Amino acid sequence: MDFHPTEEQAAAAGLAARIFSDLATHERLVATGTGSDAELWKALTAAGLTAAVEEIGLLGLVLLLEEQGRTTAQVPYAATCVYGILPVAAHGSPEQRARLLPALGSGEAVATGAFPARGRITAEHGRTTAEHGWLTGTVPAVPWLRDATHVLVPDTDRTLWLVRTDAPGVRTSPVETTAPWSAGRLALSGAAAEPIGSDSAYEHTLAAARTAFAGLQAGVCAGSLARAVEYTSTREQFGRPLSTNQGVMLRAADAHMDTEAIRVTTYEAAWRIDQGLPAHEHALTAAWWASEAGKRVVHAGQHLHGGMGADLDHPVHRHFLWGRQLDAYLGCGSELLAELGASIAEGEQA
Repeated sequence: MDFHPTEEQAAAAGLAARIFSDLATHERLVATGTGSDAELWKALTAAGLTAAVEEIGLLGLVLLLEEQGRTTAQVPYAATCVYGILPVAAHGSPEQRARLLPALGSGEAVATGAFPARGRITAEHGRTTAEHGWLTGTVPAVPWLRDATHVLVPDTDRTLWLVRTDAPGVRTSPVETTAPWSAGRLALSGAAAEPIGSDSAYEHTLAAARTAFAGLQAGVCAGSLARAVEYTSTREQFGRPLSTNQGVMLRAADAHMDTEAIRVTTYEAAWRIDQGLPAHEHALTAAWWASEAGKRVVHAGQHLHGGMGADLDHPVHRHFLWGRQLDAYLGCGSELLAELGASIAEGEQA
């Protein structure tokens, strides 16, 4: 395993860090509300950071998503890349790649996925059936659907279909989630769709989605912890900084170790997927760490801010909301652990 970024990956991550830090400020995020920042999205696509994902791979995308997570920037970057560029590049036909990738890379088209990163298609989440290329079903909450021009939809047989949001038989309506992900409800009634890839496309896309959103969580946690460190280092109590309190130091140290565990398991899963190696259990492991440890870290970040952490307008609260939203989207720790155990047991019996 080699987690050292290539020159291209490092350059892309550095550029992303500058754009996110310059434009995804607290003031702009407050002004954006629950929607997406169109100016920031335009800056990212103009810089080539969306189109670059096809070249820098999933590990490169994870590095960029960490930078988004640090600032909780409200743009459909993760969704477009993991549910649009990567699956089309890996599983699309030559015609689909030629038609879709330029539009997705330039930001003219925005993609999202109508399935949870947890992978299970349940009645609560919504079931979609396909008959001769026509889709019917409802998905209660799809992240960044309000921005999307295309939605990647799995049917009950786990075949992937790409649907245009302006196609006949497609209805969307806004939905508010814990984090401001510009989400929406997707209702399909005999909607025309085009298939993407073969039977293996679903599992590959699911593993990539779990890994990518785990990378986003690593950034959210790093941003939350950085805010807590800054606050406790400058806030004084009884004549000395809060950071000199042993309890504060231990809580921050635990949060740091949890964040690093999310990062290293995510890097491993991304590297294996990029190398074409089996990564189902590795993606599940990364998702479990992102769910369980991520929840601990954002709680710690808010707790270390003391009374300020209870202020809904404080920047750290946004990290808390994103951390909890990602925990739910990834499937929550117990569900992921059960799936991981079943996968391991199945492998031992084979």
